Amino acid sequence: MNIRLRQDAIIRFLRRNGTTTIDALAEDVGASRRTVLRDISALRDEGFVIHSDVGRGGGLQLDPQSMQTTTRLSVPEVFALLISVAALRATRSLPFSDLADTGLAKIEKALPSDKVKDLRALLDCLHIGELSPLQDLSGMGSTDRDLLPAFEAAFLGRQLLRFDYVDAQDRRTQRTVEPQAMLILPPLWYLVAWDPARDGFRHFRMDRISQPAALDDTNFRRRHVPFEDDVCPFTELTR
Repeated sequence: MNIRLRQDAIIRFLRRNGTTTIDALAEDVGASRRTVLRDISALRDEGFVIHSDVGRGGGLQLDPQSMQTTTRLSVPEVFALLISVAALRATRSLPFSDLADTGLAKIEKALPSDKVKDLRALLDCLHIGELSPLQDLSGMGSTDRDLLPAFEAAFLGRQLLRFDYVDAQDRRTQRTVEPQAMLILPPLWYLVAWDPARDGFRHFRMDRISQPAALDDTNFRRRHVPFEDDVCPFTELTR
């Protein structure tokens, strides 16, 4: 269990059980006493009020009115919020855009400087356009939640991305590509990538991608994505 999931589990355990002990917490989250003590200290730094009483009948207790006062969002989570707001704005269906922008700006300020750099690098890969009225939306499915963290690793590390793909003719293939951009044409989302096997750019509908994985020890050059003339050539997206 990673640090963030473990600390979330500690808060849930404290809310559910009232007063508890370090040993009980350690057993519940599968960690050592020392690790749990470090987690408790970190949670207090984030704004959670956790009381500790010594002696018989004592233990740890979370103030029922306690809440987190610092942001604990990963870059993919913030990026997901940003691109969702951008997609809504593109469809002119974001009635409270000023409030959304203010909230997102506060979240960005709470991120470490290196994470802000990563976030802006991801945003540079994002393009939004309008869907062709000829596009067939039948059979549109859900998007694998593992895509965004895999995209983050691939885009930032310039790593090849491998995934299984089902095309419009229901043909199933495994693809290994160089991710170059993300294209949002509400309600469809696409990965735009250079496909070395086909020596050209290809658009992959995200709802048709599964089992994504960024490949370690690989590297590729960033290519110019030809979006200026037509951000969404319909003939390309029918592939």
